[in-house]
Amino acid sequence: MAVADRRTVTPPRTPAAPGGTPAAPAAPVALGLGLALLATVVWSGSFVASRALGDSVPPVQHAFWRWVVALAVVAPFGARRAWRQRALVRRHLGFVLLASLLGVTVYNTLVNQAGVTTPAANMGMIMAASPVLMAVCERAGGVRLGARRVTGLLVACAGVLLLVGGGAGFSAGDLWMIAAACCFGSYSALLRRRPAGLDGAGFLFTTFLCGTLMLLPAQGVSLAVQGGFSPEPDTVLPLLYVGVASSAVAFFAWNRAISLVGPSRAGVVYYLQPVCVALLSWALLAEPTGWAQAGCMALILGGVVLGAGARR
Repeated sequence: MAVADRRTVTPPRTPAAPGGTPAAPAAPVALGLGLALLATVVWSGSFVASRALGDSVPPVQHAFWRWVVALAVVAPFGARRAWRQRALVRRHLGFVLLASLLGVTVYNTLVNQAGVTTPAANMGMIMAASPVLMAVCERAGGVRLGARRVTGLLVACAGVLLLVGGGAGFSAGDLWMIAAACCFGSYSALLRRRPAGLDGAGFLFTTFLCGTLMLLPAQGVSLAVQGGFSPEPDTVLPLLYVGVASSAVAFFAWNRAISLVGPSRAGVVYYLQPVCVALLSWALLAEPTGWAQAGCMALILGGVVLGAGARR
């Protein structure tokens, strides 16, 4: 009779990252970075749309109809899941409402307000400040960032500070964009603490619904004071883009990227947004790009190169 081989097979060990922590598997990291890049490129177009609609659609109404469209797109995939998780949502209602307020109600309204006076290229570069806040929040939560990533964040932030300090022309709308960047950075850091069990599509539907309901009072005031807008192709098509692509698609991709690679690493990819926005605004809106903006862009890209590498 053959004797069974009782030797213990030791499973292969996961390579350790610098500092002794297990390295993340390559496939989820690549997927997370790819999803972060997808969201970044799509959101770049939304800044151009905000600028294009700045003279025809009031900022609050722009935000409201954006989320109505997004809600309609997400509902077939997320409404049933949200209903099944209603007890879990009630248990974490404070988290859900805060995420809805930051990511839906306030953030895009601030971006649309900035688009009334600020060029789209400036909007994209100022938004590059938000990964710094993501990293600060993540570090406060006990995550070690590493010297290289911190240096990259600071270099890119220096480009933003030079921009708003007057190097590329400062406008009142830049202040709205700074507030929007802080809001988005806080939202992204908050996603890291999403309660376990909250389904991605269900969570997205719930935050879209809550955020849209929070916008209702401001929508009523805007209609009473500013009046409505004409539903023409020049207004409807950009609203469909920001509702479908920039809201439903990009937010799902970004939320998933945060769950895979974390806010600070996804934030490094987000720094590519100013380049995308500058190119789109130049191609679609004929906005000029001067030497000052090019210098700020070089600093931002330099920060991306430094911060995208391994943590050390």
